[in-house]
Amino acid sequence: MKTTIMVSTVFLVSAAAAANVPSPEVQIAAALLAAPGELREGAAVLGYNPQGELVRLRAGTNELICLANDPSKTSFSVACYHRDLEPYMARGRELVAQKITGQKRNDIRWKEVAEGKLSLPREPRTLYVLTGTGFDVSSGKVTDAYLRWVIYVPFATPESTGLSTKASDNAPWLMYPGTAGAHIMINPPKK
Repeated sequence: MKTTIMVSTVFLVSAAAAANVPSPEVQIAAALLAAPGELREGAAVLGYNPQGELVRLRAGTNELICLANDPSKTSFSVACYHRDLEPYMARGRELVAQKITGQKRNDIRWKEVAEGKLSLPREPRTLYVLTGTGFDVSSGKVTDAYLRWVIYVPFATPESTGLSTKASDNAPWLMYPGTAGAHIMINPPKK
């Protein structure tokens, strides 16, 4: 009896998770919205299978990898980034899955970069992030869409870039200066 109840519960949870995962076509279309128009056609796309696992939905022919919206989240967030950032991004996702977030996650990745265990390009690489409060599948539109850009410049400093480290919606600024995770934030003003 207990086994039947447990198996039934696992089946219902799995069925519910599968029902919430959009089709690969919808995930691909939504993920590509973060990419510049001219790079969308050739971008690889990572998304979710019916079990909620991250999988490759589409191979790419250019330098971008796009990440579909996580169906377990209530808000909408997709991103596209240069393929050279994938080891760094994948490690970040792995740490989040282990419930390691925030500065601790940063510290682990930066230490692994310093030790040569984690690959991170030394030249600038771009990340595009599109967020919103929802996504309308029928129209392909993001509700309350907000697009921001991040340019990874490992170990950059205010002195090497001429950028402020003060957060701004009016000008680019440098986050985590001097670290492996140093990046230029470009946050346009929100409507």
